[in-house]
Amino acid sequence: MLLPATGVGMNSAMDDMNLIQQAQRHHLVVREIGEEIDLEIGPGDDDPSFGNATLIGASPRESSAEEHGESKQMGMGTQLPNDDQDMSKTQPVKRKKKVVKRWREEWADTYKWAYVDVKDGTARIFCSVCREYGRKHRRNPYGNEGSRNMQMSALEEHNNSLLHKEALRLQMASKDKIIVDKPIYVKAGSIVEAVLKRDPHEVEFIQSVQEAVHALERVIAKNSHYVNIMERLLEPERMIVFRVPWVDDRGETHVNRGFRVHYNQSLGPCRGGIRFHPSMNLSIAKFLGFEQTLKNALSPYKLGGAAGGSDFDPKGKSDNEVMRFCQSYMNEMYRYFGPDKDLPSEEMGVGTREMGYLFGQYRRLAGHFQGSFTGPRIFWSGSSLRTEATGYGLVFFAQLVLADMNKELKGLRCVITGSGKIALHVLEKLIAYGALPITVSDSRGYLVDEDGFDYMKVSFLRDIKAQQRSLRDYSKTYARSKYYDEAKPWNERCDIAFACASQNEIGQSDAINLVNSGCRMLVEGSSMPCTPEAVDVLRKANVLIAPAMAAGAGGVVAGELELNHQCNLMHWSPEDFESKLQEAMKQTYQRAIKAASDFGYQKESPEALVHGAVISAFLTVAQAMTDQGCV
Repeated sequence: MLLPATGVGMNSAMDDMNLIQQAQRHHLVVREIGEEIDLEIGPGDDDPSFGNATLIGASPRESSAEEHGESKQMGMGTQLPNDDQDMSKTQPVKRKKKVVKRWREEWADTYKWAYVDVKDGTARIFCSVCREYGRKHRRNPYGNEGSRNMQMSALEEHNNSLLHKEALRLQMASKDKIIVDKPIYVKAGSIVEAVLKRDPHEVEFIQSVQEAVHALERVIAKNSHYVNIMERLLEPERMIVFRVPWVDDRGETHVNRGFRVHYNQSLGPCRGGIRFHPSMNLSIAKFLGFEQTLKNALSPYKLGGAAGGSDFDPKGKSDNEVMRFCQSYMNEMYRYFGPDKDLPSEEMGVGTREMGYLFGQYRRLAGHFQGSFTGPRIFWSGSSLRTEATGYGLVFFAQLVLADMNKELKGLRCVITGSGKIALHVLEKLIAYGALPITVSDSRGYLVDEDGFDYMKVSFLRDIKAQQRSLRDYSKTYARSKYYDEAKPWNERCDIAFACASQNEIGQSDAINLVNSGCRMLVEGSSMPCTPEAVDVLRKANVLIAPAMAAGAGGVVAGELELNHQCNLMHWSPEDFESKLQEAMKQTYQRAIKAASDFGYQKESPEALVHGAVISAFLTVAQAMTDQGCV
């Protein structure tokens, strides 16, 4: 009896050594090899489908065929003597609901996303990203305030990812006795993990990366070469952080922080906005630069992406104070700007006044005059409808989507957030198409007019904003309107919503309100207006999302027209400019739809435009980066 037992022990030890050597060949750390691990014991409280998931094996007595195939593959199968078999029949069988038999070689790479450790005396599977298990595992461990409302188990998160599908492929390959010395696996999870480890506190940037990686899963699955491209793309080419000292009207000195991120220039000189807002930081600059890079790549014109700004708040400042701040900001940045370097444009908190001051100081320091800065009503501005381009483009894009459904904007109730340049021009063009826009908003609340806005009311709104008054003053003139403090307009009945305020303005509860209000399409005017939880709610409700990457390309189009030498020597009529803008938006829409179709997304799918836009833009940038080598 001792001899066979010793033989079994020797074979088990050889099994462990063999697995360790195979794991080391893949540069992995494999724990608890050869040990039966109780994983999340219980009736599947974290995930009802846990027991049916093929990723994790059944109990040892029920998986004899799999173990037989595994031992046959490794060439170390043994049999117990008859006496031992008789004894084993008399012993009670301990059944386990969820058991991992061992970390097999063909699973090692797939399981880089997780590791096994003991918690309260029980071995459990932990997420290697957030170092938590079970219900403590979150989709976005460093996410925004809405992330705590969306929790899921490590296994459910895994099953929803492409890694699970790749694991199943490897399992089928092992059953077919295909030996893979170096398995090809998808590293989508490792891409996000690398960003989390490098910049764990950059919440906005991490969120934008997660959304992009999710959209590119099928692309990466078809060509693993894109993993290396993506890893390079996620690190900006240049990040500039500097102090901006300035003096107010009382003679007191203040210091703000300035940012400029040259994200990617593989397609051409950088182009991106300058944002002045108290919340501005490096994470937001990187996120805006990343989004701008993909937006520029998706447009018919090829430009690089950049973004920047400062945590300076222009609200309540005099013209002289704003001028002194802008001049101080340009004292540092002028050496990085130019027609072949970086082409700044307007963003939140930066309008005609700010762009004029910035350009004046740039011209003074650079010693030459060129019109790469954009600002309305300034003689060096290229096109006559520069400020209208983004807002008008959003409406043109929405009309293209509706036309594919044999519908039109006329008569549709529209909810708009924001009351800046983009939002007000969206109002104008919606009125022109016969739609019924009913809301605008600011940082303190939102205004609703059940009669809808018209051109006269939009003009009145412009006067209110120009005088820096509150939107509640509008309701003093129009009795049927009402202003709601500390609220958002997503519970107002509507057919289409235009999110034109800021990033993450739509949380999970807002998305639920939007669905309940009857909304069937969300057009993103601001970059990344939805939290991940809000996106999930909208997709499950089949609300079509027109991403800012595609729908917001109007500003890119206007910027490229301004770079055209002939355009700078002539004044475009509104009709000519709108015609060119409509054609450019049509090309952008068609590119996004084609890319989605090429990778298996149905045109009617609510995520087709989102994924298609990211895929088309990424492939364009990836091709340029591949052609130019590792630079």
